[in-house]
Amino acid sequence: MNKKKIINDPVYGFISVPTELIFDLIEHPYFQRLRYIKQLGMTHLVYPGALHTRFHHALGAMHLMGMAVETLRNKGHAISEEEEEAITIAILLHDIGHGPFSHALENSIVEGIDHEDISAMLMNKLNNEFNGGLTMAIDIFKGTYSRKFLHQLVSSQLDMDRMDYLNRDSFFTGVSEGVINSDRIIKMLNVKDDHIVVDVKGIYSIEKFLVARRLMYWQVYLHKTVIAGEQLLAKILKRSRELAANGVQIFTTLELDLFLTGPVSRDEFMYADHYLETFASLDDTDIMAAVKAWARHSDFVLSKLCRDLVHRDLYKVEITNDPPDQQLIAELTWRASNKYGITAHEASYFVFEDTIGNNAYKPGDGDILILMKDGSVKDIAVASDNSNLEALSKTVNKHILCYKKDLII
Repeated sequence: MNKKKIINDPVYGFISVPTELIFDLIEHPYFQRLRYIKQLGMTHLVYPGALHTRFHHALGAMHLMGMAVETLRNKGHAISEEEEEAITIAILLHDIGHGPFSHALENSIVEGIDHEDISAMLMNKLNNEFNGGLTMAIDIFKGTYSRKFLHQLVSSQLDMDRMDYLNRDSFFTGVSEGVINSDRIIKMLNVKDDHIVVDVKGIYSIEKFLVARRLMYWQVYLHKTVIAGEQLLAKILKRSRELAANGVQIFTTLELDLFLTGPVSRDEFMYADHYLETFASLDDTDIMAAVKAWARHSDFVLSKLCRDLVHRDLYKVEITNDPPDQQLIAELTWRASNKYGITAHEASYFVFEDTIGNNAYKPGDGDILILMKDGSVKDIAVASDNSNLEALSKTVNKHILCYKKDLII
């Protein structure tokens, strides 16, 4: 069988599958599941084109990794064919542990465990299946491989993951503010003291990259209507789990049922193999099939939440610098209780507060380093003459208040 395939990608054009092992990994059911997991959760409720998947993104990141390896080799840094395959596998599988709707339900289905941990677990299972062929890839993914700069290409503040998702998410949402020159940034990559650095002439491309990331968070990832859709989806899952825990019979798919009967702890998930196997079959279609069925459930809270999601009747979301007025929350909760004939606890599904944060650059957490002409290395925040970078390095925390629009008189 010919495994030297090419894939037509709308962002980069033709992408080549470089090795037979990588082809076999792409064909594996664990990876094919990513076709049915949206890259941007509920963002399509705001930007209708945002229907691209984790499958798209993983292939794009793989493509960029090939460009990065070629660039570093051309600059005299030896990377063996085995290392090239391993780092390509590491970036290809970096998101394989994402659950339905990506970040929208992170920690909602399995509590206390991130998708990176689940990715590592699935990679270990694949390693057994492929007779140890992923051992080096796993070491690179976890950061335990001897050459640390390879891990930074997979996971850092300037990795192939971020470079792909910014351009890809911009393409599919139509938000041009997120477009970055990934080709130029990759051509400017270098290695100094086993650390990925950027040649100084690429400094302005890095500044644009950081600004684009900040703008994409406010305009896309943390758009108030996106927040409304993702909060609504999370509340639906919370209510369904609450009902199931109280013995109320509700429809689920076989895959989803295991995670609704009770909270699955980190320890349970890590050490009971059937949880991982079931999770590896769970995708967006399980959630939406349940939501459509629950829209007709006898429980008022669950059915209303589900109908509202299906009909795009979302929460009103207010984003503020200060915590919302507790008296206003109490008043809205009282109105919900009276309007819908429900308890104060049930009303909390229709009126609640939360927090969000935006941090474009975190100094000290895998810094972006600039290689100066004299051979010295400086952090981007120091090397840049752009005063805005200082602001970008600070986390901006905001408060959100969510409530049903019909509660306002």
